[in-house]
Amino acid sequence: MIGHLISLHLGITRDLREAVCLAAAELQGAYAIVVIEEERPDRIIAARNGAPLLLGLSKNGNYTASDASALLQVTRQMVYLEEGDVAELTSDNYHVINITKNKLGTKVRRVELETDLTREAVELGPYAHFMQKEIFEQPVAIANTLEMVFSAHSLSPRLFGSEAESVFQKTSGILILACGTSYHAGLVAMHWLEAISGLPCSVEIASEYRYREPIANPDTLVVGISQSGETADTLAALKYAKSRGHRYSLAICNVPESALIRQTDLRFLSRAGPEIGVASTKAFTTQLAALMLLAAVFAKLRKTISKKQEQKLIDGLRHLPVAIQLALLIEPQIIEWAKNFSHKRHALFLGRGVHYPIAMEGALKLKEISYIHAEAYAAGELKHGPLALVDKEMPVVAIAPNDSLQEKLKSNLQEVRARGGELYVIADADSSIQESKGVHIIRLAEHAGMFSPILHTIPLQLLAYHVALQKGADVDKPRNLAKAVTVE
Repeated sequence: MIGHLISLHLGITRDLREAVCLAAAELQGAYAIVVIEEERPDRIIAARNGAPLLLGLSKNGNYTASDASALLQVTRQMVYLEEGDVAELTSDNYHVINITKNKLGTKVRRVELETDLTREAVELGPYAHFMQKEIFEQPVAIANTLEMVFSAHSLSPRLFGSEAESVFQKTSGILILACGTSYHAGLVAMHWLEAISGLPCSVEIASEYRYREPIANPDTLVVGISQSGETADTLAALKYAKSRGHRYSLAICNVPESALIRQTDLRFLSRAGPEIGVASTKAFTTQLAALMLLAAVFAKLRKTISKKQEQKLIDGLRHLPVAIQLALLIEPQIIEWAKNFSHKRHALFLGRGVHYPIAMEGALKLKEISYIHAEAYAAGELKHGPLALVDKEMPVVAIAPNDSLQEKLKSNLQEVRARGGELYVIADADSSIQESKGVHIIRLAEHAGMFSPILHTIPLQLLAYHVALQKGADVDKPRNLAKAVTVE
């Protein structure tokens, strides 16, 4: 349809750039288009609105793509187009106009940046798949994300921007907007923020939030979470929150040049590095690390933790890369579990408290890449309906850290065994849950306290990966899914 519209305008103007501008001015919704004319193959016209598009510049030619990683083979010099931009490229030149105020465009200047990405970062190296590579990159990704904390003796709001302390002092609540895996990170953060800092927190699915009429408190900080920073629903929800009266916003994102970063007052870059696999892994755990840091900073400002407790949190953050490295050592045991899962059609994931969102994330990963139907429930909800699903053909995965809810969880697990369900339990080293017939246990090397959700994520990622391998699925590119959801 867009091609026909451009062709219609070409019959009037005879100039491709003008035709694209006129056509783009009539389009509604998100798009990123690149147009070439048969009579002028030496020229490309590119236009964007709501979807990512960038230019790659080099001495050997100019390029356009939706993601910087696609251009690293030819250049690291980039220009990120903004909403309403139309760019004209030739092999040795380019210029950009913007059609927001004028249908035929007004000439604008966009900053040329050198991306931090390298070719090595988007190559497989010794790994079989990008998802595998990204799972095992998590210790380094977490270390990079928390680099500024490792050398610090105290936590500073300036980690989230130069104006953060002023904004945080006025903040009376948190509203988190996110989708998919990032939504699960937000749910974990809600537990942390309320428990550590005493700050009320609500978490909204971005695609739902924008279609209701929420009550806005101007002193509530809106936190948008996105791996790509181009998630259409999250961007639209953030814009809607501002229109409802929210004054302050913070982005937690992995891409420094993204739309989300540009649209918020404050920002924290998770620094996970490029994530090529569609199923998010290192982006999720780095988001969790950033959110724990946010909770700790608010706790310090609100004086809900002592200096000693602050130091303990800093020590815990510093230890995370080592703890994750130890968690990755359970892979051989996970491979054995995967053999039992590969022929199953359904699976149930259970967690309690702050680990319930981790169970949700585990279920999402399994269905994303292995196509096994998986659901997650708060374990206390079993007897309110889901227990009817349990039989010998329903594997049940339980997140079982040695915390205050362990005894409650053990009771829930006994209910599963009484119905013939087979349990796969991820526990801590000092857990009192014992292995028996129908109860398989993998124990992590250590109990991580408040950081436990991050460590218990690792086995679930590995389980999804190895089950998908057993089934012969395309691990990095699961059917029907895209890495960045740039349309509604």
